[in-house]
Amino acid sequence: MTDTDLPPRLTNLTFHGPLSEGRAERLAGELAATRPSTVLDIGCGWGEFLLRVLDAAPGATGVGLDIREDDLARGRRVAEARGLGERAAFVAESALGTRHGPADVVLCMGSGQALCDPEGPYDVAAALAELRRLVTPGGRVLLGEGFWQRVPAPEELARMWPGAHEGDHLLLGALVDEAVEAGFRPVRIETATGQEWEDFESDYRSDLELWLAENRDHPAAPEIRARVDGQRSTWLNGYRDILGMAYLTLVPAG
Repeated sequence: MTDTDLPPRLTNLTFHGPLSEGRAERLAGELAATRPSTVLDIGCGWGEFLLRVLDAAPGATGVGLDIREDDLARGRRVAEARGLGERAAFVAESALGTRHGPADVVLCMGSGQALCDPEGPYDVAAALAELRRLVTPGGRVLLGEGFWQRVPAPEELARMWPGAHEGDHLLLGALVDEAVEAGFRPVRIETATGQEWEDFESDYRSDLELWLAENRDHPAAPEIRARVDGQRSTWLNGYRDILGMAYLTLVPAG
């Protein structure tokens, strides 16, 4: 069995999160309007949003950090195809303690864990402290961060990801308070819509679902089917309408 026998990975996703084209274009334009010279993307994946900002800010250069080489390679290919290869670098590196900064715009879209101790629990305060270190005075941070729309009950947590507990996320108000405590002022506070979540969740699994429909007897099908069915159940029977995604545009307080 070769890799060509297996399903493709995330080809139907534009962004690795619940983010619509319209919101992405507006946010990228707002960040570009600050005329940044440098952009840093933490946990960039294939860096689609980073490339949108660079395209809207012709004088800027950007660096995307991630540890998945296949995603980084995809980002490099897309950057070259869009004529941004000379302005965008994709670096295989853990973001914790990175020296790629400070930057005028720092992006952290659902990747706050990349700024925390991998041996400990997720710590949003630690991630925010790192983002404060990495942004220039007067710069901007765009933080995409999960939050509880309401505190989940124990039986709801039991239907989410393995080990899910109430402390995994904050309520939106507490999340914004943490950003202020870390030395930021929140310029914009917005949250993903239900449609953005449904598009993301469907597109996240669509490659696998289509492959399974056409390869039901493939040796890898039972494992892939169990994994996809588990992911779908975790969403539909677990965190749907409970877990939200906030997009916070933050400016460092003087």
